[in-house]
Amino acid sequence: MRGLVACLRTGRALRDPRARTRSKPQGNVTADVVLSQRPADTADRTVPGHWEGDLIIGTGRSAMGTLAERSSRSTLLVHLPRLEGWGEGPAVKSGPSLGGYGALAMNAALTASRTRLPEQLRATLTCDRGKELSGHAEFALDTGTKVFFADPHSPWQRPTNENTNGLVRQYFTKDTDLSRWSADDLEAVTLTINDRPRKVVGWKTPAEVFAEQLLSLQQPGVASTD
Repeated sequence: MRGLVACLRTGRALRDPRARTRSKPQGNVTADVVLSQRPADTADRTVPGHWEGDLIIGTGRSAMGTLAERSSRSTLLVHLPRLEGWGEGPAVKSGPSLGGYGALAMNAALTASRTRLPEQLRATLTCDRGKELSGHAEFALDTGTKVFFADPHSPWQRPTNENTNGLVRQYFTKDTDLSRWSADDLEAVTLTINDRPRKVVGWKTPAEVFAEQLLSLQQPGVASTD
């Protein structure tokens, strides 16, 4: 397992003994959405439409979402603006989350991002166990994307997304206030990352591979999303 971790861009070491990383339902993570319940074809990178997701955090508790498609390595950056009332007073315990990545705000932002894709390209989403996806059941109903959760402290179970986060950090470092950037700014960075040739896909760009996926959906025998 440590050899797999070394392949990640972060090179992050194991933080807990392996016994603690077994699939155990907890909080909003129920037995039917742990990683072991994910469809078998998710592991096959020849089947498009399976994604991995995460948050990256900036200064002042700012954040953005990152999504990476396992087959094409395409990236989507999710804009998470702070909500009205942020910073106008002290935080209220158990009050509304105004930082932009509470469960309701996260669901809305992810849904807007996901529904831009054809149905066949939004099959699953694998995330860590952050509370921002505690509304995953509603998100699944709204988008047709089934959410699964990696085991605790197991970044190697989301390797495409971990490596994508490393690329994104070249543009948005940890000392950056991510709330400064607009949705258009994130879209420009997304286009740049997806136009970067990648050895893992034969030196094509993720944009090229993703375009091929879209074209394949238009071939005879592929069900229409209309």
